[in-house]
Amino acid sequence: MTTSTKPTTLPPIDKLHSAPASDLKKLGWRGMMKTLRSKGKVLVTNHNQPEAVIIPVEEYDALISIMKLSETKIEAALAGLRQDFDGRLSVLQGNSAATRLHSTIRSRAKLGGKVKAGKGY
Repeated sequence: MTTSTKPTTLPPIDKLHSAPASDLKKLGWRGMMKTLRSKGKVLVTNHNQPEAVIIPVEEYDALISIMKLSETKIEAALAGLRQDFDGRLSVLQGNSAATRLHSTIRSRAKLGGKVKAGKGY
């Protein structure tokens, strides 16, 4: 089994080669594997309704690798966001944060003679 991280093309269900579940009984597993080798992916249907997709092991391994890579990227992005948030939060938790807030609230606003109200000031 080889593991590849190249993107796997996944066609929509309606574009896959389909085989009724009865083919599994009629052709046997060996016959289904022959179909899989020739068609690449096989949609197994029951009364014309999709039931399962059979894919080669190599494609399954590639999908798992892509999923793990995606999870790693997501975790790295979240770790960066957590670090940024923690940095911003630490400023608010510092000893001087309360003092600066009280000072800002107690001081008079410097408007420069203009009234500032609304979204566009």
